[in-house]
Amino acid sequence: MGAFLDKPKTEKQNSHGEGNSLHYGLSSMQGWRVEMEDAHAAVLGLPSSLDAWSFFAVFDGHAGSRTATYCSQHLLGSIMDGTSFCGDDPAAVRSAIHAGFLRVDEDMRGCPDRSGSTAVALLASPRRLYFINCGDSRAVLCRGGRVQLATHDHKPADPVECERIVRAGGSVTVQRVNGSLAVSRALGDFDYKCANGRSPTEQQVSPEPEVYEVERSEDDEFALLACDGIWDVMSNEDACSFIRSRLQLQDNLEEVCNSLLDTCLHKGSRDNMSVVLVCFPNGPKVSEAAVRQEAELDRHLEARVEEIMQMEENGTPSMAEVMRVLASEAIPNLPPGGGLASKHGTIEAVYTRLNPHGEDVDSHGAEGGGTAATHLLDVLRQFRINHRGEYRQVLEGTLSSFCQPCDSPNPDEDSAATPTSHLGVSPTSTSQLCFPELNPLDPSTHTQGENLSGLSGSC
Repeated sequence: MGAFLDKPKTEKQNSHGEGNSLHYGLSSMQGWRVEMEDAHAAVLGLPSSLDAWSFFAVFDGHAGSRTATYCSQHLLGSIMDGTSFCGDDPAAVRSAIHAGFLRVDEDMRGCPDRSGSTAVALLASPRRLYFINCGDSRAVLCRGGRVQLATHDHKPADPVECERIVRAGGSVTVQRVNGSLAVSRALGDFDYKCANGRSPTEQQVSPEPEVYEVERSEDDEFALLACDGIWDVMSNEDACSFIRSRLQLQDNLEEVCNSLLDTCLHKGSRDNMSVVLVCFPNGPKVSEAAVRQEAELDRHLEARVEEIMQMEENGTPSMAEVMRVLASEAIPNLPPGGGLASKHGTIEAVYTRLNPHGEDVDSHGAEGGGTAATHLLDVLRQFRINHRGEYRQVLEGTLSSFCQPCDSPNPDEDSAATPTSHLGVSPTSTSQLCFPELNPLDPSTHTQGENLSGLSGSC
């Protein structure tokens, strides 16, 4: 079946709660991936006289879900096990977090499962917030309407991480540990933790968390914890702007989280997606003016979809064609950070109402099962997400490793006589490869904030 499904699984797992002056909502969705490997945790009120403390976490698994699931059930207990911090002593809390991560990692070492997981968490006391990160999931704190804090992603290309990987006997190839793992810190992943004579934090992949401690403020609005399926297609600022705008429309935090996942799906994310939203007492409140503005936007989009479908001379346009037309227009008051992708559900509902017996149109942009070219574009888009700004160099380097001298210089010979690599690429130089163009007006072909003219453009 490969790494991706033919259609995404958009059913969501939700939860919410309130306590300790906090409200939280969470949502997770399998998306395009063949398996759901994410897990999460949310605990209001901790044991050992820490009932005023709370803990939230997102775990993004890879090569299986067992590590993520185990950590969601045992990491908090491991942090609290054997510790004596009853007050809010930052040094003691940091020490407990550090020891807890190493302890839960060692507890899993005897398991034959070889999966791994990133972890991003928030430990909230009455006075302080402790943001914890191990891997490339991310947490952001929105304070006073802007991003106050964001955790740092642990990637193999980072100079400090790369130095540790090399010292432990590994290498960084195509921005991955030994050409395979895309994160440099994680729980589990014991195939990368075999260097004799080195401590757990000196291995190719380290389980050591990075802890950020900040004093709580009356200006704190919310904290967002999310796996990289969110951050692949949204910047920190876009995510916070989008969440703020949705909180002005409703106070159902589960639905706010759901809208974030759906928006990222329509922006092109093909990963599992999980998010925990923690709102503080002075977070954004529902605004009648914002509700009216959103209703006006919905009416405008409904009218435009009707006009587009009536103007089409060659029959009913596809959903993707409708989205392309709308993307070319200057539509006022689109949700900040979400843009047109965040209104995909509204647009699709109008489209379906007007075309109830039309062709089976994939709601994510392609009719039917798609073509080989469509699937190639999907692969290249995901490649672009994985390798960010260096995608072209990485792609050319990968393809060149499969290139062989051509047996026949005659381009008119039957193509069956021309050998191909296992990537399906004819043996030609990478300079002769023609990368398909991305339509800059099609939101399904690029991510927010990127200035794209095509895959063959400069990096």
